[in-house]
Amino acid sequence: MLSLYSGTPFWISAPATSLNAPGSPQLADQVKPDVEIYGAHGLASPYFDTSAFAPVTTVRFGTSSFDSLRGPGYGNLDFGLFRAFGIGERLNAQFRIEAFNVTNHPNFNNPDTGISDPDFGLITSMNPGSRLIAGRYFQVGLKLTF
Repeated sequence: MLSLYSGTPFWISAPATSLNAPGSPQLADQVKPDVEIYGAHGLASPYFDTSAFAPVTTVRFGTSSFDSLRGPGYGNLDFGLFRAFGIGERLNAQFRIEAFNVTNHPNFNNPDTGISDPDFGLITSMNPGSRLIAGRYFQVGLKLTF
């Protein structure tokens, strides 16, 4: 089974101290008309152009918008092979082998979105999807019916 998903949306947040409205999210100011997506993963370089945003310094909401950017996409390929055969008149067996994340492709979470965070714009974690591990693994099974 092949699963492909687009990235999840996110927005850039700023400290809400200038807003002075507890419980209200503060958006950062967008200072460039377009935000370039570099697509980098890890701690070496940012996922997007972090210089396109600035913290808010006056009492107002920021100029960027909610869900204005999308994170990295998700892709996964699972494979299964099944073989059924009869053993005698009343006994049947099914042998199965399944491989999950066959391509051993990593899927990354959204980058850090807090403009005042030290990891702003960096992707620091992986998204394992529906399983708790992100690596390739195999499963072998035998089913007997009578």
